[in-house]
Amino acid sequence: MNQALDWLQTRVANGDIEKLSEAELLSLVLSDDKAAEEIIRDFGGFRGMAYQPLEKFLRYKGMGEAKIIRMATCFEMAKRIVNQVLEAQHRLL
Repeated sequence: MNQALDWLQTRVANGDIEKLSEAELLSLVLSDDKAAEEIIRDFGGFRGMAYQPLEKFLRYKGMGEAKIIRMATCFEMAKRIVNQVLEAQHRLL
């Protein structure tokens, strides 16, 4: 692991995860800061990435099937959290 990723892990361990940029968060998921920065730049952030076909991410150096699956899993977890929160709010209405 490189120093940038070590530094990001330290920030998370110290409770600073909310302060990380989208590229920094993606770097931790992918264990690849360069690919993460390029992806965030090219898609304009997580929202732009959300509905892309997974094959699009293969064009980035260092991105293989395992990293793409890890990233897709994070998006699916986020989607489920949002759905659960919306369902809970709907029940309150």
